[in-house]
Amino acid sequence: MTVTIYHNPDCGTSRNTLAMIVQSGVEPTVIEYLKTPPSRERITELVSTAGLSLRDALRKKDTPYEELGLADPAKTDDDLLDAIEAHPILLNRPFVETPVGTRLCRPSEVVLDILENPNIGPFTKEDGEVIIDNEGKRLV
Repeated sequence: MTVTIYHNPDCGTSRNTLAMIVQSGVEPTVIEYLKTPPSRERITELVSTAGLSLRDALRKKDTPYEELGLADPAKTDDDLLDAIEAHPILLNRPFVETPVGTRLCRPSEVVLDILENPNIGPFTKEDGEVIIDNEGKRLV
């Protein structure tokens, strides 16, 4: 099973997503997208395959989103891609690709919907939120 995660190790959501993938028995390909940003074409493919618009994939918090005026509806996809290319932090994370599908895993438990083995056993997020209880029941 090939799984790829576009990961930011400084992001709790990304770390939780990665932990669920690993707990499912898969060692994913980890791309630290701030160090190795995906190409414009790859971003477009990820976003499209995940069923999102490019605007839906933008991260607003702790980014130059506001100062770049990216909320302006007149901004085209090319404008948004230019901004992401200049500031990779604008691409929301983590994107995960598996043979089952591609998703922006926010919240992190979305990854369970695209894992070939979603029965990963008990799982608690870093913040203490229980995602899967001791009986294997998914709570969220």
